[in-house]
Amino acid sequence: MVDSKVETISRLAQWRIENFGPCSYIKSEPFKLGIWNWHFSIEKNRYLYIRLFPEQSRLSKEQPPLARFVLRISSSGNGRQPYISPVHERQLRTMDDFAWPVNSNFNGPFIIDVEFLDLKISPINGGEATPVWPTGGLMQTLSTQSTLRCLSRMLDEGIHADVTINTAEGSLKAHKAILSANSPVFQSMFNHDLKENMSSTIDIQDMSLESCTALVSYLYGTTKQEDFWKHRLALLGAANKYDMSDLKDACEESLMEDINSGNVLERLQEAGLYQLPKLKKGCMLYLFGFGKIYDVRHEIDSFFKYADRELMTEMFQEVLTSWKPA
Repeated sequence: MVDSKVETISRLAQWRIENFGPCSYIKSEPFKLGIWNWHFSIEKNRYLYIRLFPEQSRLSKEQPPLARFVLRISSSGNGRQPYISPVHERQLRTMDDFAWPVNSNFNGPFIIDVEFLDLKISPINGGEATPVWPTGGLMQTLSTQSTLRCLSRMLDEGIHADVTINTAEGSLKAHKAILSANSPVFQSMFNHDLKENMSSTIDIQDMSLESCTALVSYLYGTTKQEDFWKHRLALLGAANKYDMSDLKDACEESLMEDINSGNVLERLQEAGLYQLPKLKKGCMLYLFGFGKIYDVRHEIDSFFKYADRELMTEMFQEVLTSWKPA
């Protein structure tokens, strides 16, 4: 029996085939990456043909994906070197648009991975393709557009601003009510006879003016997605410091979206430092479940010099779980 379920994390998808057996063709269940549902399929002829294609729908027909990706096929548990495809970049509409022939005999168990390096929406009437990542879904707000415009004016023009935030590089104006509504830490400052309330100033010296502006813009519901994306690590630190759970969750979700070999160890450190279980689980899955630990083997020694004991123990347990004999 062939398991047709596909596991996904960040921009990776993985299909484990326990036994291909006498089958000449199998297709996976649909899995979602970006805004599309996708399928793998395998066809055994002279070669093993691996296909990747979007599920047929109105969306994939009207807004077909333009994908840049790498495929990998490897045997489970026998130490055999994986076959890795070249980098492919093409528009994918149907299963006939792409097939990767592998000149090797894989009957099972084996694993097929795809890593999307980029994913765009093909333009309908010409023009430039639109990137799918980063997405702006986390930045949606329940406020109406009229309310957002008012909040934006209050911030940009300093209308009745009653508090000054001093950063390491400069200062900006804000409103105590907005800060208090978003953070119990700020609310406590202004509800008691603390220096922040008496002087109507807050010192945030551990943030740059630019990152603090992104923080305040988020609290007013006027942040731009590119600013959030650029400053999310600084925003994560502020969210933890000032007890802003919604912002902390948004940062964690955002950091899950683009895990790669260049940042996974840093993300793992942040997950441990700020108690982010989903991000930690995602990094562990990326490293061990998807076998990307080999991509960071040169950086791992330096990582272990600074990693805390609890995190190292969890990584060791993950190794034992992922590499147990089949």
